[in-house]
Amino acid sequence: MAVLEVRAYAKLNLALDVLGRRADGYHEMRMVMQSVTLSDRIRLETGTGRPLRMTTDLGFLPSNEKNLAAVAALRLCEAAGVSSEGLAIDLWKTIPVCAGLAGGSADAAAVLRGLNRLMRLGLSSAELAEIGARVGSDVPYCVRGGTALAEGRGERLTPLPPLPRCHVVLCKPAFSVSTPDLFERIDGVRLRRRPDTLGLLGALEAGDLAGVARRMYNVFEDALPPRRAGEIGEIRNSLIQYGALGASMSGTGPTVFGLFRDASAARHACSALRETYRETFLAQGLEPVE
Repeated sequence: MAVLEVRAYAKLNLALDVLGRRADGYHEMRMVMQSVTLSDRIRLETGTGRPLRMTTDLGFLPSNEKNLAAVAALRLCEAAGVSSEGLAIDLWKTIPVCAGLAGGSADAAAVLRGLNRLMRLGLSSAELAEIGARVGSDVPYCVRGGTALAEGRGERLTPLPPLPRCHVVLCKPAFSVSTPDLFERIDGVRLRRRPDTLGLLGALEAGDLAGVARRMYNVFEDALPPRRAGEIGEIRNSLIQYGALGASMSGTGPTVFGLFRDASAARHACSALRETYRETFLAQGLEPVE
């Protein structure tokens, strides 16, 4: 038997643009992605002598092969030509569920990286990302993390200069958003604005944190039902009032995050928002996993 513990890191969208619906029914995306230190913990084990076992600490999540972490393990074993017999995956969640933070995809990517190491498969990051694409659209990005431009469905990745050092406050309100519904709504919505993605890339290149924060935007905010959009706006405004250089929604929401230069301001914002929103976290940006 062999055991390895790994971390699965949450993802933010510094910019998210939907360019239109493709002929295959999917939407063409352009996103600037950033991994942060908010993470789930995963324990991997081989040689148990039993069929693949999956457990989580949240009773409402699948504890079977419907969980993306287990799907990733099965896809990896298929690709490597090895048996999944004897594998065990134990998952402890910290990343909020259905929050726009790619928690399930992050778990899947961490399983791919961890089992590749534990089972000594010798697969490259590119090979793991290719396997991950068969698990979920965000998994290829989550395999490596860091700062990246994601295009297509999210599978075409271009590494970017790292996000300048900062502190990130993430706040998830107590509701969830239907991703399929938002994708349906976005087709019929007149967008108020689009993210200045090229300007944001230039700010990353220049190491200009304020320039990055000023250009952040997520077009899915325009597709939210009015009541939900109002609460998202309130959280964003609160983050700015507490000292964030900029704030935006991540993914299809509803998590809102702000970038802070000052650590004490970020801690104060996190503490204050947590009085109303239990799932509020303080994190930092991460560079890619090599």
